[in-house]
Amino acid sequence: MSLNLNNTNLRISAGLPRQFPTDPMVQIAFSGRSNVGKSSLINSLLGRKSLARVSSAPGKTITVNFYDVDKKLFLVDLPGYGFAKRNPADKEKWSSLTDGYFTNNPNFDLVKVVLQLVDSRIGPTADDEMMLQYLSQCGIPFIVVATKCDKLNATERKKSEELLRSHPDIPTDTPILFYSALKNVGRQELWTLIGEYTGIKL
Repeated sequence: MSLNLNNTNLRISAGLPRQFPTDPMVQIAFSGRSNVGKSSLINSLLGRKSLARVSSAPGKTITVNFYDVDKKLFLVDLPGYGFAKRNPADKEKWSSLTDGYFTNNPNFDLVKVVLQLVDSRIGPTADDEMMLQYLSQCGIPFIVVATKCDKLNATERKKSEELLRSHPDIPTDTPILFYSALKNVGRQELWTLIGEYTGIKL
């Protein structure tokens, strides 16, 4: 099954679990810190410049964004975490909404894989580690996407990859992919991995 990326739109920005779409479509979720580059990655994957809006205030909007790709696939942008300035009420909303995606999603069985984004320059933060542990505990398959790899030289990239591959919260069989949304490095490789989990390819 192939995709037409030109037939893509933002279906809904859901602020409550009851707003999640019920269409029987495969879902790929994007998880990561507020400034790790989720919107940029989605735009890169879809070959768009601004379909997914890059916020000037990371973590400001607490919604789950469902991008409908050719009526065959949802790319699901989960709200970013790791926000030091957010008040307790907002943090609680983030927690309930994100947890609701995995526990109160009418089509949870169609969530094929989570793309867990980690900044390649700093490695997993404490918040990243909590999310990795949550995914493992829930038995949800995930791919680690190391973003902003264009900022690394060869030595730094090797060190970053060694750190990720030896991390205790990342199982040894977990795919790890270095990605640059700026230069589209890793784009085809990531679509290939997505195809392996979903049967849907470009």
